[in-house]
Amino acid sequence: MPEKKNKTVVAPSRQELLRLIPKVDEFLDWVADSTQAPRLVVKGVVRSILEERRQAILGGEPVAAAELSREAMVALFAERLARKLAPNFRTVINGTGVVVHTNLGRSLLPEAAMAMLLQVGARYSNLEFDLETGKRGSRYSLVEELLCELTGAEAALVVNNNAAAVMLVLETLAAGREVVVSRGQLVEIGGSFRIPDVMAKSGATLVEVGATNRTHLRDYRAVINENTAMLLKVHTSNFKMIGFTSEVPLGELVALAGEFGLPVMEDLGSGCFVDLSRFGLAKEPTVQEVVAAGVDVVTFSGDKLLGGPQAGVILGKRSYIEKIKKNPMNRALRIDKFTLAGLEAILRLYFDEENVFATIPTLAMLSQAREVVDRRAKRLLRLIRQPLAGHCRVTVADVESRVGGGALPEQGLPSRAVVLEPLAVSVGQLEGVLRSAPLPVIGRIEAERYLLDMRTVADGEVAALARCLCDAFDGRKR
Repeated sequence: MPEKKNKTVVAPSRQELLRLIPKVDEFLDWVADSTQAPRLVVKGVVRSILEERRQAILGGEPVAAAELSREAMVALFAERLARKLAPNFRTVINGTGVVVHTNLGRSLLPEAAMAMLLQVGARYSNLEFDLETGKRGSRYSLVEELLCELTGAEAALVVNNNAAAVMLVLETLAAGREVVVSRGQLVEIGGSFRIPDVMAKSGATLVEVGATNRTHLRDYRAVINENTAMLLKVHTSNFKMIGFTSEVPLGELVALAGEFGLPVMEDLGSGCFVDLSRFGLAKEPTVQEVVAAGVDVVTFSGDKLLGGPQAGVILGKRSYIEKIKKNPMNRALRIDKFTLAGLEAILRLYFDEENVFATIPTLAMLSQAREVVDRRAKRLLRLIRQPLAGHCRVTVADVESRVGGGALPEQGLPSRAVVLEPLAVSVGQLEGVLRSAPLPVIGRIEAERYLLDMRTVADGEVAALARCLCDAFDGRKR
């Protein structure tokens, strides 16, 4: 018998593939009954898919005829529409162990603050209305008295972040004049925010004194002249110098400035209201201590160690704060009603010193005992060990959490993590799957192991985290 020849399959030509692409109206008919999404959104997704397929064919990319079938196109539409309708701003599970995680939203707000946000967002409020006089009021008065009571400052002002606070103070009190600062305090923080750059934008002239590692009182005294506007101290909260170092104590700097009638400003950065050393953390200067030392103006963030919303707080002597309030730039930097509501709620919690470490999430996580974190890690282990058997080796290990937010950079917090070592995929692949999940999970990779530090995972998130992990490996199996 003659030998059978294999039938040659001829791939469709470019023109044939282009003819297979449905018209917009045809595609819309295909999906009309599958979604209640707004027609404008649906039409936009359809057009983008069709254009993408058209460009791929024209560009010579390999496109199979099956990819242009009704079934394939409708499935692709459903995926793209779901992605389009999903919010860009989403909640994630933080398994990094970094408590004040800048990229993940910094401090979590307590229930009291969230209740205030809902209240002022859904109802009219006295944002700039004085209920006693019936006249226009100041939004800053809603939190100024609280800030002064808690810190001992004479006056206060709040703007939208600490960089804005520093800029506003310098522009008001030192534009066109010199500001003296130790060379070792010229910090850079996240987002390339540098003190020298902010100073330049404010119109003040930077005068560096001392060496990188050592600055003395005589260094400040030597440069003070008739054009000096201020002595500036910057708390180096995001790095630490050790060894042969020296800096001028705040009290001595205030006394020197007093001799020349100059104000002293401190950029405190993280802004802490409580002594963290009682929980074994390094001593961080509190706002109250800085105010008591006689500093004229102090600035700090609201969403770092304070545990509140993003804000830049300016405290100090009334004569200086009043000048800063009158700066026209202040209006461009002002905070909205949501920041005010969250900040007021946080500040009121600080009046209850006995419970502040339980009611403010940032402080609760920083002070949480290793044993508490361990129980949470073991609970997650129990939920995932059996479902992940054969796909991943799962253990619990000792790790160190971090404070984050540019605070206490050398401070490690003894913690416990659930460790995943996948058997069939790489750790990098697992990280990508979890990061792109409907509820994204953000962990960290160390020594080819995927770690979920349970210090930053809430009790109420453990079950959801377990489901995310199981779904990740189920997806791989499919």
